[in-house]
Order: sequence, then structure tokens, then C-alpha cells
Amino acid sequence: MGISGFEPVFLVGIEAVREEHGARLAALGGRRLTGCSLVRFVEDGGWFADCPVVVDFDGVRVEICHRKFDELSIGWNTIDTTAQVTGWQWVESTPAWSGTDARLEPFVGQILRDASLLEWRPSGRDLAYATIAVEFAFDTGRFRVANGLDENSIEVGKAHTDYVRHRLAR
Repeated sequence: MGISGFEPVFLVGIEAVREEHGARLAALGGRRLTGCSLVRFVEDGGWFADCPVVVDFDGVRVEICHRKFDELSIGWNTIDTTAQVTGWQWVESTPAWSGTDARLEPFVGQILRDASLLEWRPSGRDLAYATIAVEFAFDTGRFRVANGLDENSIEVGKAHTDYVRHRLAR
């Protein structure tokens, strides 16, 4: 993707993600959200949702990226969001890191209460069945970086009732 430092390790399933990242996500509780970064196109500000969503908690950056219908990569402090995104000659727009997102801005400056993994488990099987979202809860609300079916999706507010919450203990 031409993103400096991005070397994703994609995992499948709640157990694999919890085993690999659960303790580190839980340890973020009590830290302040100091920023976020997304790749946007310079020409129109559109978000390229295939690229990782980077959230910064007092200098600990969590880099979340969904791929395909069931793969999730979580990285830690590897992506350089100050570096130019390169190698995109196949598109007519210019990708660049942006530190603003209207959905996440209300949470910047707030203390993280806890992090959870959410597993999509609707009563009937669908294409998104068993996909994993990473949720961050604050006193004033919550947001999730979810699988948007082969890309990232950002959801704000109460989670859909078809999600099963897997709380991460500190």
C-alpha cells in the first residue's frame, strides 16, 4: 500500500485476535486518546477505507486494518503517519495521511475507559458472520473500527445487537 512501516499480520477469528492483542488493547484503559490518522485523497478528502485506521493513546498507536471478509490486522507503533504514501500510480487521486475525522474528533482528549473485541453473530448466517470489530469506550460514548466487508468501517455509538462483546480485562 506504500505506507511507511505498515507490515500487517492478518488474523482470523476471535480467539486468535484476543490471544495476540487482547492484553495490549486492555492495557490502553486509562490512557487519553490524543489523535487519529486515516488515509484520505487530497483532491476531495475522501477516505480510502482499505488503509489502516491509526488511533493514538498518549503515544501508543494502534493500527487497525480489515481485509477480505474475515481478516484483521492490529499493529503497534509501526506506521509513520508523517511519511508520504507512495506507489499509487494506478489511481488518479493523491493519497495522504489526515489527522482529522468528524466521527472520531469528539473522542480526542478523552480517557479510554476500556477496549473490547466485538464479534458479529447474527441469528442467521450472513457474509459478515464472525467478523471482528475493535471497540473503544469512553465516558461519553464509544466507537468501533469494524470490518466493512473487505475494508474498514468506523461506527459510533451503541453497537448493533448482533455483536457479541468480548471484554478485555486489564
